[in-house]
Amino acid sequence: MPSLKEIKTRIASVKNTRKITSAMKMVASSKLHHAQTAIQNMLPYENLLEHILKSFLITVPEVQNEFEMKREIKRVALVVFTSNSSLCGGFNNNVLKLLQSTVDDYTAQGVEDILIYPIGRKAEEYAIKRGFHIAGSFLSLAEKPKATDCALISQELQTKFVAHEVDKVELIYHHFKSVGSQVLSRKVFLPIDLSTENIGLENDRDLSGNVTTAKAQEYIKNKAKAETKKKSSAEILNDNFIVEPNLNMVLSSLVPKELNLQIYTALLDSNASEHAARMIAMQTATDNADELLRALNLQYNKSRQQAITSELLDIVGGSINN
Repeated sequence: MPSLKEIKTRIASVKNTRKITSAMKMVASSKLHHAQTAIQNMLPYENLLEHILKSFLITVPEVQNEFEMKREIKRVALVVFTSNSSLCGGFNNNVLKLLQSTVDDYTAQGVEDILIYPIGRKAEEYAIKRGFHIAGSFLSLAEKPKATDCALISQELQTKFVAHEVDKVELIYHHFKSVGSQVLSRKVFLPIDLSTENIGLENDRDLSGNVTTAKAQEYIKNKAKAETKKKSSAEILNDNFIVEPNLNMVLSSLVPKELNLQIYTALLDSNASEHAARMIAMQTATDNADELLRALNLQYNKSRQQAITSELLDIVGGSINN
């Protein structure tokens, strides 16, 4: 059995660890709030752009766009979103597993030319370790998402796609639905899907809070079910658009904007998911520390009581002998 001094030392160590995890949880909560605000500020633009781009395409029977052209896949680009730091549960490992699975799938199909765009230190380190061909370093984006930098990546991918340097582009990231739910996603970026069936499909985020209690999670689930039912009964409105000067010029302007926005949206989703995962991981660590402290305090009290009892018995035994 450990001595009282050893138990006290361990209690002090666990208390210090608990202070750190509790502070990290509060920091992650604050960063999550900023990430949720960034998504909330972006949503009106995203929704309106998607509506304008896709709604008037219903009235056009056949629209040919250079970013829609499907062809034989010989070269693939993967944009992978992870974090720069750890301590966020299985957030990074899940993305890296999906990345490896995607690479294995394309390798099995005979596609060997795979280009990786690693957003975040964890993805970059993994790609270098595995010997993948990477397009550059984008460490700053994982910490501070910027629409201009995302637009540069999107424009580079568009240029490569039009020039037949890549035949398909996919995004691998966590889609942020709520604090307790981040969905690992593998989304086709190019060729672009201009169909109207998926309008508003990803607008299922709950940006109202940062609590993870059972009651809050039940509320989130019920809210998601109600919104799903509402969407299933809704019909997409077909607005009567007058396109000036012509459809091709409008598409050549709107489609790149939509593609730029997709990269930025994925980055914001990944950033919010990272902070949510870290907040939950630190909350779990803090709860475990509390449980451990209770067990150690109980053990300390028992050992102390046992020591006092032993001393009393020694005193009583000595007095009787005398």
